[in-house]
Amino acid sequence: MRLIKFKRYVYRTKNIHTDYKLNEAFLDDCIAHFDTKGTPFGNQDRNALKLFKLDDITLNVKSFRVPNLINQIAYKFFRKSKAQRSFEYANKLDGLGIGTPQPVAYYEYKTLFLFKKSYYISAQLDCDLTYRALTKDLDYPNHEAILRAFTRFTYLLHEKNVKFLDHSPGNTLINKSTNGYDFYLVDLNRMEFKTMDLNERIKNFAKLTTHKSMIKTMSDEYAKCCGASFETVFNIMWQETQDFQNRYWRRRRIKNKLKFWKKKK
Repeated sequence: MRLIKFKRYVYRTKNIHTDYKLNEAFLDDCIAHFDTKGTPFGNQDRNALKLFKLDDITLNVKSFRVPNLINQIAYKFFRKSKAQRSFEYANKLDGLGIGTPQPVAYYEYKTLFLFKKSYYISAQLDCDLTYRALTKDLDYPNHEAILRAFTRFTYLLHEKNVKFLDHSPGNTLINKSTNGYDFYLVDLNRMEFKTMDLNERIKNFAKLTTHKSMIKTMSDEYAKCCGASFETVFNIMWQETQDFQNRYWRRRRIKNKLKFWKKKK
């Protein structure tokens, strides 16, 4: 990691993948002029995403918003930033043979006592679909085959002790290949690497879909992979899905009430 003086914040740190060391000046320019250069990409609600062209490669630059004050202190002294975790986890996944867009670099801006901005750069990976497409169209071509292949991919993650905490519909890219389907994880900053019992493994499916038919298919395929009974896997997966939905909508109701009282004031 290199430390560079920067006029707006006290200093900037960066870590660049060895494959992109020769492109350091270009990467520096992307970050320095992120607000005025690049092409906006995807949902910009939480974090800003832009694409930058580097010869025949397209780079995806994710700008994480400045965290709240408590997290500015936490990321400065106690925790790794989302950008650093994304970069390190991508390298770890690559070493495990698990698909993810190639990590390129991460940049961080800090003051003496606070953490400010961070950026994660990866190679842009175009895909045929995401898991979300399966939840929106139950008649999607080869729906069941893709869903079963995705379940086997998740089982592989678990066998390699990868717990993807953001295992949600938009975070798995899917490409058709000669061997069937290839899967790539994105939005990597929340992961754990550890062994898991059956309950923890199945709970990892809770955020993916509310469709009972999809839960049944994934339960059937996962049961075949792990040697458990269909009934055992399905009962856990369906209950965990319902519990997650209940918690999600409870939080939404609370947020809506808070917004209402703020507007009322």
